[in-house]
Amino acid sequence: MKEKIEVIAEKVCRNNEVGLYDVELKNTRKGKVICVYITKINGVTVDECQKVSRDLGQILEDEDLISGRYFLEVSSPGLERELKLKKHYLSAINEKIKISYSKDDKIHTKIGILKEVLPEKIMVLFDKNPEFIHFSDIRKVKTYFDYKK
Repeated sequence: MKEKIEVIAEKVCRNNEVGLYDVELKNTRKGKVICVYITKINGVTVDECQKVSRDLGQILEDEDLISGRYFLEVSSPGLERELKLKKHYLSAINEKIKISYSKDDKIHTKIGILKEVLPEKIMVLFDKNPEFIHFSDIRKVKTYFDYKK
C-alpha cells in the first residue's frame, strides 16, 4: 500500500511543482495516519501543503486504497529532517548534520558537514577533519540546525 501511495503522491507533487521527500504510514488508536513530506528549494508554503493534501486526499478517496479510517498529514520535513534515502543525503550536501554511527565497536554521535555521497559511504567533515562513514555503519542521521545562532 505504501508504494501505491508514494506513486500517487509523487504525481500529485509534480503537478503542484514540489518534490516528494518521504511517505510514512503510522497506526494509531484513532486510525491510520499517512504522513507525506514535501520539499522545494527555499521551502514549501502552507498553501502548497494544503493543495497537495486536497489533491492527494481526493485521489485516495476516489481510488479507495485505504480501508477504514485514516488521517492524511502533509508538511515539510522540517529544519532537522531525517536522512533515510540516498536522495535525502544528496539534497543535504554541504549542510550540517548530526550523525550516530558505529566505529570500533562503539556508537559515536557527532555534528559535522556532509561533503560527499558515494555509492557505499559518505564523507563528513568534523572540525576540518574528513571522515568516511559506510552507510551500513550509520544508525541515525539528520540535518542539524543550530538554534543558538
